Amino acid sequence: MPRFYARRRLSVAAAATALISSVALFNAPTASAALPTPVSGATARSYLATLTVATEDRTGYNRDLFPHWITQSGTCNTREVVLKRDGTNVVQDSSCAATSGSWYSPYDGATWSAASDVDIDHLVPLAEAWDSGADSWTTSRRQSFANDLTRPQLIAVTDNVNQAKGDQDPATWMPSRTAYRCTYVRAWVQVKYYYDLSVDPAEKSALQNYLASC
Repeated sequence: MPRFYARRRLSVAAAATALISSVALFNAPTASAALPTPVSGATARSYLATLTVATEDRTGYNRDLFPHWITQSGTCNTREVVLKRDGTNVVQDSSCAATSGSWYSPYDGATWSAASDVDIDHLVPLAEAWDSGADSWTTSRRQSFANDLTRPQLIAVTDNVNQAKGDQDPATWMPSRTAYRCTYVRAWVQVKYYYDLSVDPAEKSALQNYLASC
């Protein structure tokens, strides 16, 4: 059974309301993130073998250099599109903000009932991309990377898990759910391959080790 969480300090009356709501939520359909399916393990291993291995340059990164959460259609920006895609029974208002729904985070197995508890993770972090070759890109290409809905690059996950990940690569951070790690590294390699980003030696070794069992 999925775990549901709420991050609110409740009054007695509000707690009662929350209890009723939580019962209904436990009976609701389980949400499952809809990350575009990454390449197979075999393909990921072949991609990894072609990636440039280079020491990362950890200087000069600025998040503003990657225009993100751009408008995708109507009033919906990239974050709102992914929230809708990855959630279950998501209701949006006239400005496309998610007002209700549930979101399952495959990184840690938690399910959330408030969009404010969910981050949209750049699976390959923006800072990691910068240090792996995106520092030489045009702003337009960095924008495409930061808002890529086609590759397995954006996924709705628990906000504090995403924040704990930060800009780390698979040598130092992996999802706590071991069942998701194969999907994660396949997606990581696919994104790096598509955007012709390099890997550092420790990162490549970690990816090889994880992919060996995919």
